[in-house]
Amino acid sequence: METLEAKIDRVFTNAAIDKRRLAASGLKNRGVPGYVAEWVLETVVPGQGELSPTEANKVQDWAARAIPKADEGNAIRNRLLAGERVKILTRVQIDVTLGQTKAVRNARLAMIGIFDGRIAEDIIKQHPQLLKHGMWGVVELVYLAGQGVVITSFRPMQADANLEDWYAARAEFNIDEWRAVLLRSMGYNPDFYTPDQQMLVIARLLPLVQKHAHLIELAPRGTGKSYVYENISPQVRLISGGNVSPAVLFVNNTNGQGGLLTRYAVVVLDEVQTLKFESPAEIVGGLKGYMANGRITRGGLHEFASDCSFVMLANITLDSQSNPINDPITKELPEFLQETAFMERIKGLIPGWHIPKLEQNSFALGFGLKADYFGDILIALRDYHSASDTYCARNVDLGERAYHRNKEAISTLASGYMKLLFPHTEPTQAEFYTHCLAPAIRLRQGVWKLLYDQGGEYKKFDRTIVPVLSEAVNPTV
Repeated sequence: METLEAKIDRVFTNAAIDKRRLAASGLKNRGVPGYVAEWVLETVVPGQGELSPTEANKVQDWAARAIPKADEGNAIRNRLLAGERVKILTRVQIDVTLGQTKAVRNARLAMIGIFDGRIAEDIIKQHPQLLKHGMWGVVELVYLAGQGVVITSFRPMQADANLEDWYAARAEFNIDEWRAVLLRSMGYNPDFYTPDQQMLVIARLLPLVQKHAHLIELAPRGTGKSYVYENISPQVRLISGGNVSPAVLFVNNTNGQGGLLTRYAVVVLDEVQTLKFESPAEIVGGLKGYMANGRITRGGLHEFASDCSFVMLANITLDSQSNPINDPITKELPEFLQETAFMERIKGLIPGWHIPKLEQNSFALGFGLKADYFGDILIALRDYHSASDTYCARNVDLGERAYHRNKEAISTLASGYMKLLFPHTEPTQAEFYTHCLAPAIRLRQGVWKLLYDQGGEYKKFDRTIVPVLSEAVNPTV
């Protein structure tokens, strides 16, 4: 009987990677995300099995030459000033400013402290994502008097995110095996989690595959809330610490440049209980408007449409039985984030206190999918796989006493679960209930409990969300 290891290797071939190799490479110490580190591994030392000492040394030698450390920017700029042509692996972001007298196109290479580099227009045309969330790749740099630092070539990380191949691959696995594939590709060991816990961890992928899948996860420290968002895709932006302003999130009214919510597929606020918010009333008001209608504006000066998913992660305190100590559970969040008008626009709440804390054996120990390939596939599903949205609009029925935003939220989340678990086929009604609808209801019920307990206007609706099911469905969860 074919093992899961062998099946992943056979079905995905070049898109599969032994996740043990990353941990042994030391690349995480260079400050690059997992999707970049795995690309480096497959570029420099492709292969299977645990990384040998020889391979580890080869990777480290390559990284020392090509991946700048935080304190090496000045040395690299000095090499450029001395006339040297420099090649490095870095993230490149292009900022375009249209002034009244002059237009400026700046290449931002934050890893080495360059924010006004020059880049040829044909490179931008070839890689338009440079203008949105930026791209990782190997750049060649020179310094030219009168021009400054110039990018003369750019070789991006590339993955072939072919959805037809993805659908065919999914058909090779049963549902339990497929959950394991997803978890391994996220970097987790599926055997560490129960089936219910697996579904909660997989819920962290919903914002990648589903537009406007706004989530909040509340958990104690050490459950890996931010781990997947840090390491899965350049189209996910994690904000951890520092100040958060309306200009950063929405739009900079000085130059008209759209904020993070206009440029990324997913924006994540980590440890939201410790973040400092400038103009909190404006931020909450802007987020409420955005989460309701997908429009971003500030003072009527500029307006953008966006399908970005917005995620908040926060630590909460648990009692000796691992249950939240506070009631309501949002009590430790900033006050302005606790109002019901804001919370009801959150599609679902991941109860992270039901997810065990990370241990040594929590991480993937064998074959999974390369993070750059996996992340590109997930993002592609949000844009090109709309059949699940149609299916959920037709099959999600919560009865006449359901609050309308509950149905909208559950349809969104159930559609995301369909994209993750059944991209290749339409599930049976029983499969849809068990693997998509019931988990989506669980996430929304967490939000609904908060609203129902705190807002009198919600008391006219049912406290518990119960779907109307056909006789063909035999609930198993």
